[in-house]
Amino acid sequence: MPVNQFDPAGFYSPYHVFAAEEWAQFRADTPLTLTQDEVHRLSSLHEPVDLDEVRRIYLSLSRLLSTHVETTQRLFRQRQAFFAEDIVKSPFIIGMAGSVSAGKSTTARILKELLGRWPSSPKVDLVTTDGFLLPNAILNAEGLMQRKGFPESYDVGALLRFLSGIKSGQRHVRAPVYSHMTYDVIPGEYVTVDQPDILIFEGLNVLQPRDLPRDGKIVPFLSDFFDFSIYIDADEDLLREWYIARFMRLRETAFRSPESYFHRYSTFSETEALQTAIALWENINLKNLHENILPTRPRADLILRKGAGHLVTEVALRRL
Repeated sequence: MPVNQFDPAGFYSPYHVFAAEEWAQFRADTPLTLTQDEVHRLSSLHEPVDLDEVRRIYLSLSRLLSTHVETTQRLFRQRQAFFAEDIVKSPFIIGMAGSVSAGKSTTARILKELLGRWPSSPKVDLVTTDGFLLPNAILNAEGLMQRKGFPESYDVGALLRFLSGIKSGQRHVRAPVYSHMTYDVIPGEYVTVDQPDILIFEGLNVLQPRDLPRDGKIVPFLSDFFDFSIYIDADEDLLREWYIARFMRLRETAFRSPESYFHRYSTFSETEALQTAIALWENINLKNLHENILPTRPRADLILRKGAGHLVTEVALRRL
């Protein structure tokens, strides 16, 4: 039976839904540790967030996450006592999913800063799945360039090895680096993650399950390694509007660089560029949203639903 997570009369929904202003009250005495200049720096040109939105939405979220982290740490200490031996502490991993242009990157950066400024001063790292995309040479050879960002365009083995290494407390776990300028993985370049207290892992399809085996053997999902998951949500018409607006702005900025993979678009007329943006949205990103991303929304622990201007209008929190 299909259930709308945001239907307040949805008897069967596993979510408790809060209007944004109601959610804002849960921040209690959580201090605002960011300045307007810092929020402006963390906010993308295409995903604007101001200090009022941080107060309204993200302080309450920071407070909620602190309770989850503290509870997990207590459970770790109890398990350590139960086994009467030293066990390597696992980082608390937050998975963040959502469509292209939904605002995942800005949300992840703001959360990273807020969590890192808790009184306990935890070490917080942020990694995106972009670096785990297969190189363009492979995507071209396998006919997958038009499905870049779809599940089959990622090195799933590398993703699982990375998260497994992080969760098991390994030192100096490497993640490949992606260039949005060249639209490709940078050969031989890595970012090293060294036993963080909290890792935010952001990407389009991080909540997607895989086909279950008939023989009952384990088939790990990326989300198996998550302690908490967030989905950034918005209506399709808004996502489309934001994607096209971002494309048109990039045409006037980053695409003008000769090094940009999309440099050819900077020479298009405004009409040609608009037609290109609409085609890219409808033929690639909207298909990915329908086939792979949106179906994972019910798997999230918390859903931030956005309205006009990237402002969160509702928060859905999975019931305990």
